[in-house]
Amino acid sequence: MIESRDSEAYLHTDVILKKISPYDIFRYYCNSFTEIGKRFCSEFREDTSNDSVIIAWNGGLLYKDFGCPEHSFNCFTYVVHKFSCNFQEALQIIDNDFSLGLGPKYNNLNTTISRGKPKLYNQTIEQHKKVTIIKKKKRKWNNEDAKFWKQFNINKDILEKFLVEPISHYWINENRFVCKSLTYAYRIGLKYKIYAPFEKERKWFSNTNSTQIQGLHMLKGLNGTLVITSSLKDVMSLYSIGIPAIAFQSETTMPDENTIEKLKSHFNCIILFYDTDFAGQTMAERICGNFGFLNAKLEKQWASKDISDFIANEHVQRGKEWRIEQIKIILSNVQSREEKIQKETKKQEN
Repeated sequence: MIESRDSEAYLHTDVILKKISPYDIFRYYCNSFTEIGKRFCSEFREDTSNDSVIIAWNGGLLYKDFGCPEHSFNCFTYVVHKFSCNFQEALQIIDNDFSLGLGPKYNNLNTTISRGKPKLYNQTIEQHKKVTIIKKKKRKWNNEDAKFWKQFNINKDILEKFLVEPISHYWINENRFVCKSLTYAYRIGLKYKIYAPFEKERKWFSNTNSTQIQGLHMLKGLNGTLVITSSLKDVMSLYSIGIPAIAFQSETTMPDENTIEKLKSHFNCIILFYDTDFAGQTMAERICGNFGFLNAKLEKQWASKDISDFIANEHVQRGKEWRIEQIKIILSNVQSREEKIQKETKKQEN
């Protein structure tokens, strides 16, 4: 499709998106996707429920699977997950399949889609953007709430500090939903996230965007070490053991440089602690590479995808106090490495 190559033609997401759109990429690689906002069946799971959707999000498109919450991808990380490749390889696959001519021919993986030549669509994301209004009705805390959150080392006091409350009903653009099981509203600025941990189809709803950072309001007056993790639940688990943390709205979002510079002005050590799955670690490597952070992660034998999951994981032979201590040790070791790197950098500068 693209036969000539100018001086600005190189393999990068921004360059790719000047030539094709996120819609074009999703339409080619996501087999069941046809329309933004219309639910379909995920190709990554065996069941036939229509729990997946692609929506307009943060100036692009976001794939979300409500039946598998960790499956949250932009058009590039979707290709990463589909072909079990790294991010650079995903860009090369897209470059080759769409004949963009941005990089060398890529023959290391058998990734050819047997759907013929990719088609370019005249789709603008702006026409699909809608203002989502979320309202909720609070209910009283009960023993079931306490039992659920206790496994993550989170109590009612912590939940209230992080503006989390139990609800009985919620409304999405005036559509009323009854909470059939334990459900919570996270207030982040003037926006909300609805979290129903025991539901499959409606586990998450939100009207947040990338400007709302989870846990940010709790950092006032703090300095030293900050952890960037993958969810508010992880943030609260870390807070319970005295470790300041925040989480962006999605693990697949690359934080902007202004946000990172503001955080660096308050904290002399920033550690990334994302999920252990492929998508989480792929993005962690990109963020660490971009901003020079060090990456903390759980050991594979612990069979836990994130911090709160590890704290709650009773299948780990040792008790909860031991699991909490292991998280502290992991972060302490990473912090020591960071301090060593900073000292060596100062020596070289002098």
